[in-house]
This record gives sequence, structure tokens and C-alpha cells, in this order.
Amino acid sequence: MIHFYKKRDFSSFISDTFLFFKEYGKNYFKNYTIINGLIIILLLALIVFGFGEIFSQMFTMDSADQTRYFERYFEENNVILILVSILILILYLVLMLFSYLFPVLYMKRVSETGAKSITMDQILADIKSQVSRFILFALGMMFIITPLIGIVLGVSVMLIFIIIGIPLLFILLPAIINVIQFLLYDYFHTKKGFFASLSYAIRAQFSYQNGADKSPFWKYWAATTVMYMVIQVIISVFTMIPMFMMMGSAIAGAQSGKIQANPFEGTMGWMVFAIYAISILASIILSNFLYVNSGFMYYDSRIDLHRSVSLSEIDRIGTRDA
Repeated sequence: MIHFYKKRDFSSFISDTFLFFKEYGKNYFKNYTIINGLIIILLLALIVFGFGEIFSQMFTMDSADQTRYFERYFEENNVILILVSILILILYLVLMLFSYLFPVLYMKRVSETGAKSITMDQILADIKSQVSRFILFALGMMFIITPLIGIVLGVSVMLIFIIIGIPLLFILLPAIINVIQFLLYDYFHTKKGFFASLSYAIRAQFSYQNGADKSPFWKYWAATTVMYMVIQVIISVFTMIPMFMMMGSAIAGAQSGKIQANPFEGTMGWMVFAIYAISILASIILSNFLYVNSGFMYYDSRIDLHRSVSLSEIDRIGTRDA
């Protein structure tokens, strides 16, 4: 049984994340697929079928031909492209709502109830109860957090020219992810306002908890960095396949003396787009490991609840045994 509210070290964040999916993965992804599946399918279909022709031309034309082609293509299909773009934006915002809220509310319900199986109705009820707060959260992210992140990253990019910017970016990116995830978890686990949760999310990265002799920053940073790298390695398997397919097609054509003008035409082209669609799908699904990992870091930081929640978990075990 996983104890959610307790102190963890770096390795525990990683191991408990995989243990979580071992114990709850079937139920978790069953509900996740039911809630998000149709949205993801529609989003991928719109991207592939709506912009597939444009992407294919990017690989097969020189810059001058591309410019003329795109101008003519946009003039002839501007209404359809605008409609497709609007639909993609709407679907993406809806997907963002459910994808970000789902792991937070799922872990919240499991940690509070100790239930092994969460129903879709329970999750949907939790999501509906948080829609208004999520809208406020989204507005805060859009108009407050995003500009601040842009400024910080912009300064870091400028510092690349004096070398220090490269390690600074390497440190900042995981730290920014952690602050956003802590903000998300705290905002929906408590009744705090946006700025109160943001203040906690920042302080929790550096606070010396219970007289600890060191800040938790580096263990949080390391856990996020490692989990992100694991996810990217898995995703790269999908993104590298089209490149190998294209190279194999070009080499085969050169050996046979038949240079294929467009290696993305016909079946090959649709296979490439299908593989990229699968890579996008894999990225969406695997991101849940990062979100759950962040959840365990948040629970690690909530030392005010460690003792009380542990006692309630013991009481629940005694009740179930009886």
C-alpha cells in the first residue's frame, strides 16, 4: 500500500511513481481513456488530416517553391484552415482541462479515501466541481505565470552567449515545471487562492522542513529531470522511426538508380504522419508519469499533514481488517 503523505528521498519519488501505476495503473488509465480518449483522437485526426498536406510539402520543396505553394494553398483553403485551427485550439483547451486536472484529482481522491478503484462518475463529479477554479487557474497561468516564465527564460537564453546561460537553463526548466505542478496540486488540494498557492509552490522548493539541514530543491529537481529524460527517451523511439524510414527509402532508391522525388508520397507519407501522431499520443499518455511524480513531491512537502494522514490511514486499515 502506498502512503502518500510522507517524507521521501530522490529515489523514492521515482520508485513510488512506478509503484503507483503498478497498483492503480489499470483503473487510472481506464478512466483517463474514457474521459480523454475521444478528445485525443479528434485532436490527432484534425492535426494529421487538416495539416498533413502542408507538412508533406515542407519536406519536398526548396524554400522558394514552399513560399509560393503555401501562399497559393492558404488562399485556396483559408476558410477550412481557420476552422480547423479553431477546432484544434478548442479541443486542446478541453484536453488541457481534463489532462491537468485528472491526475491531481485522482491522487487527491485516492490519498483521502484509500480507495483502490475510482469510478468515472467520481472523477467527473470532482472535475465539474473544480471547473470554475480551473478557469481562474488558467487565466492566472496565461496572464501572470507565462509572461514571468518568458522573461526568466529570455534572460537565460541571452546569457547563453556568456556560457552561464546553458547550465542555468538546465537548472531552471525542471524548477519551473516543479513550481507549476506544486501550484496546480496546492490550488486544487486546498481552498487557497491562486497567489497563495503560487507563494507556497515557490517556498516549498527551498524551505528547510522540520529543521532539515538542507533544502529539498535538488531532490525535487533531480526527480523531475530523471522522469522527464525517461519519458523523452521513450518518445524519441517514435520520432526517430520516420527519419530512418525516409533514409531507408532514399538509400534504396539511390541503389536502384531511381531517385524518388517525394519520399512522403502515397502510403509512405501517411505512415510517417501516423507514426508522428502515435508519438504525440505517447507524449500525452507518458506525461502522466511526470504529473504523478510531481504529486508525490507535493505530498512530501506537506509536512503539516504527514502525521494526521498517516494516523487516518492506520485507522482505515484497522477498519478494513475488522
